[in-house]
Amino acid sequence: MPSSKLLDLALQNGERVSAIAAGPRRAESAFVFAHGAGAGMHHPFMAAVADGLGQRRIATLRYQFPSMQAGRRRVDSPPVAHATVRAAAAMANALWPGLPLFAGGKSFGGRMTSQAQAIEPIPGVAGLIFLGFPLHPAGKPSVERAIHLASIGVPMLFVHGERDALAETAEFDAMSKGLGSLANREEVAAADHAFHVPKRAGTTDEEVRESFLDALALWTQAWRIQPSRPIDKAAT
Repeated sequence: MPSSKLLDLALQNGERVSAIAAGPRRAESAFVFAHGAGAGMHHPFMAAVADGLGQRRIATLRYQFPSMQAGRRRVDSPPVAHATVRAAAAMANALWPGLPLFAGGKSFGGRMTSQAQAIEPIPGVAGLIFLGFPLHPAGKPSVERAIHLASIGVPMLFVHGERDALAETAEFDAMSKGLGSLANREEVAAADHAFHVPKRAGTTDEEVRESFLDALALWTQAWRIQPSRPIDKAAT
């Protein structure tokens, strides 16, 4: 079983948040990932993802945003969230020097990571992984939240639930097609934004998770040695 360790992550503004590093002794890559808006790094989904990836030879660092650490209901402002993403990525690079590093997260955590990467590439990051990218609010289909993704020059993997109310199929298709070859997707049949599937689907949440973690691990193997694509900022 992968081992884990609770760590203290210092931010530039003087705040401190918790993080958990986990992984096998001989990891082949690492994934630093953030939680969604409504649940922190201890949520069973976050823990299951970390454990599953450890079994697939991927080390993980999951961490809290300051608002979650303090128990506040309102999420952090983008600048605070972006700074936390960068601090966590720096910690992951220090923990596993030389390993290909991927970054992202669940819902809000993934979007804050992509925004940070679009503003300025995060050192050492070979690609981004989104576990349910929140493309728009529920019931308000749009692609505006994805505009910044065109400024990202590393490969991106979108794990997308077929019934995701925050990324309806038409808008999600348009977004992923517009990003071209750097956007890859793993479609999860019958799953919602939380990757929950109804009983009538004939499968379980655990089976669904194991399947997309297999796909995620294979994707990291394919991309971990690929160079990033330069982006012409003037054209975006």
